[in-house]
Amino acid sequence: MTLAEKIAWDDTILPFQLDACDMRGRLARLDGVLDGILGQHDYPPAVEALVAEMALLTALIGQTIKLRWKLSLQVQTRGAVRMIATDYFAPSAPGEPARLRAYAGFDADRLGDGAPFAQLGEGYFAVLIDQGPGSDPYQGITPIAGDSLGACAEAYFAQSEQLPTRFALSFGRSTEAGERERWRAGGIMVQHMPGAAAGRGGDPGPDAVDGEESWTRVNRLLRGVEALELVGPSVAPSELLARHFDREVPRVFDFQPVRFGCTCSKARLRQSLSIYSAQDIATMTTDEGTVTADCQFCGAHYELDPETLGFDAPRAPDEGGCDDD
Repeated sequence: MTLAEKIAWDDTILPFQLDACDMRGRLARLDGVLDGILGQHDYPPAVEALVAEMALLTALIGQTIKLRWKLSLQVQTRGAVRMIATDYFAPSAPGEPARLRAYAGFDADRLGDGAPFAQLGEGYFAVLIDQGPGSDPYQGITPIAGDSLGACAEAYFAQSEQLPTRFALSFGRSTEAGERERWRAGGIMVQHMPGAAAGRGGDPGPDAVDGEESWTRVNRLLRGVEALELVGPSVAPSELLARHFDREVPRVFDFQPVRFGCTCSKARLRQSLSIYSAQDIATMTTDEGTVTADCQFCGAHYELDPETLGFDAPRAPDEGGCDDD
């Protein structure tokens, strides 16, 4: 296997369908994306692991939904890791990569020695879908429960979408011969489509039993996938599916590339501050006479002239940012 073949599978999402049992899924591998996300911050290991898991879930779920703009996953808790936020931006055109970003807020002095998930505590897991101007945003919430963020995502689909969903996820630091240590993540998402449970055409019948049996079997097979198979890079995604789900007749579609990407810019920041009065802006102004802001996702630092901010400020010229080519 060549290095080029391995690289071709990194930072991709592979949609597939199990034709023999009317189930669909996604298989994702993240490498450089995690470097981009985690390289912006000096997170403790437990926080890194939670952000990596959340980013992997976001890639899998985001590519499942026919988005015109953005999917966001958010975790808000009372624990040491107060929040995790991720965004998946749909491709702007066919063949273009999707973009993924993530960050976490935490209290370092409250982090314990337990498992990463134990650092969350009581809170909620939210799914937000924004289809852009002219569309109403969607939000679904489920309590933090289970033993992983993947379990929270499964609970969301079961409760809010009535769609049985299972994830097999693997992530961590990896070192290959001659390369530096880096984060890698890989995962599979499988969903039991309504037609499989109720019989084709929606009418109860023999397929209903077969559908439940198939779902039980696919869950068992999913648990048999090894961590190293998920993260790669030595096992091709199509080979992994054929190895574990051959009886289910996997059919793969085109890869979706995904990259680390942010949409911050001075123009967006200026827009977010347009709701404030000149008096409010004055309270945000530093001793140096500027209003400053840092992007939590990519680390970009912005300095703005307070005279150009607020709802009564004159229009400023176009300014660059992360979302500019």
